[in-house]
Amino acid sequence: MRLTKPLVTTWSCLTEAMYLALHRGGWQMQKQLGQLLLDKLLTVYEVQESDYSRLLALMEQYRNRPMDLADATLVLTAEKTGYRQILTLDSDFLFYRICHQDTFEIISV
Repeated sequence: MRLTKPLVTTWSCLTEAMYLALHRGGWQMQKQLGQLLLDKLLTVYEVQESDYSRLLALMEQYRNRPMDLADATLVLTAEKTGYRQILTLDSDFLFYRICHQDTFEIISV
């Protein structure tokens, strides 16, 4: 599978990734993650104020899983950009739908 560059994330997901990086690999792993931003291999999709109601609607729709804000921002980003590929360790993305119909294409690592 070929990945398109740059990869896209959201600030809430980057925050979670930095937290995990710190606890699994320390500063060096955080630095590597940050370098992806500096090298423009990773870009951050900016959630707009006009998107807040959609985020809450997604969290309500998937409240039985439950969906957290970071996951909702990734579904929203997919809806806004049309990107279906996702690199995640979260199995919930097998259940989440883009625009209520399309599935995510999970990138295996």
